[in-house]
Amino acid sequence: MTNRVAVIDLGTNTFHLLIAEPGQSYFFTELLHKSEAVKLGEGGINDGVIRPDAYQRGIAAMNKFQQYILQYNVQQVKALATSAMRSATNGQQFIDEVKAQTGIQIGIILGDTEAQYIYQGVKASNCLQADNSLIVDIGGGSVELIIGNNEHITYKQSFEIGAARLMALFHQTDPIPPSSIQDLYAHLDNHLQPMLAAVARNSVINLIGSSGAFETFAELAERDKGYDFELKQNQVYTFNEQDFLKITNRLIQSSHDERLSMKGIIPVRIDMIVVASLITCYLLEKLQIKEVVMTAYSLKEGVLASMLNQQVLNKL
Repeated sequence: MTNRVAVIDLGTNTFHLLIAEPGQSYFFTELLHKSEAVKLGEGGINDGVIRPDAYQRGIAAMNKFQQYILQYNVQQVKALATSAMRSATNGQQFIDEVKAQTGIQIGIILGDTEAQYIYQGVKASNCLQADNSLIVDIGGGSVELIIGNNEHITYKQSFEIGAARLMALFHQTDPIPPSSIQDLYAHLDNHLQPMLAAVARNSVINLIGSSGAFETFAELAERDKGYDFELKQNQVYTFNEQDFLKITNRLIQSSHDERLSMKGIIPVRIDMIVVASLITCYLLEKLQIKEVVMTAYSLKEGVLASMLNQQVLNKL
């Protein structure tokens, strides 16, 4: 029997389950992809605690995932937790409870490892070129920024400036006022100096956004043209520069109710898409980047690639 593997990405906003097996024409065949909007960081992200409601949503999601793992007869499971769990005082308690209820062992990974997996996932989507790109992964708790090409990584770093953290600090009035945008940009100036210096040393040709908010940007871009957007048929999407700026500006200036009425924004992103837009616009402006590309591949596909590669090596 083919060795089926499962990857669980316990993000700050969303838990993802990806079940796959080695593929014939590509490195994997997806059997199931489920996402649960857990919002683990809700109400406590900057206080370093998982609040009771979020805690229970997380436990429920892991129990649901375990049922799928049994149903699909998965032989190997890798569950990885990122920023919210790294910084939560009750993170270990959550891990212990999940282990007791489901048998799934969650590993907390450091930001550096997270960035490495994201690079591997993005590389697997074949959107990297010979010249360097700036890979951007905007999570709820952290943002990973990686400079790399189709051969190797030049620079990688994880910053604890994710969308949930920035929203709690700066987006308390809706629409977000110009003064809050200025404060947010000053906060990014303060935190992102190492990355800005790295780009100064290693020029980049474009910005590649890894899944998450960038999938929403792509869907909105296509809907603006009157088309439906099917992510499975658009694993890599290149934006028109003006279309991209038009979409992000519209989101930044919008109210909660206006975003709620926009088809193409999933519920968990209705509010966080504003700071995700601001982070992206900050990077484009600061680094004078003109081209933006979305890839649907991210951490979970990077983990999957390493698991399936290891299977191949074990057979040699």
